[in-house]
Amino acid sequence: MGTKHMADQEQADIRLALARLRQEHEDYDAAINAMIETGCEALRIQRMKKKKLAIKDKMSQLEDQIVPDIIA
Repeated sequence: MGTKHMADQEQADIRLALARLRQEHEDYDAAINAMIETGCEALRIQRMKKKKLAIKDKMSQLEDQIVPDIIA
């Protein structure tokens, strides 16, 4: 039973981290849109997009830990 609780706690931790990353991803999205609207230089926008993509990759990794692979 101790193992189940650890797995539940670990999954809860992963879900919390995932929620934080989703919020951060949305924040980057809003910031990028604001930068585009204000005519910010393309290089800065490109850097922000790279950071946003890195966050999306981390989100995918965490989602893979929560959702078991289904073999078709």
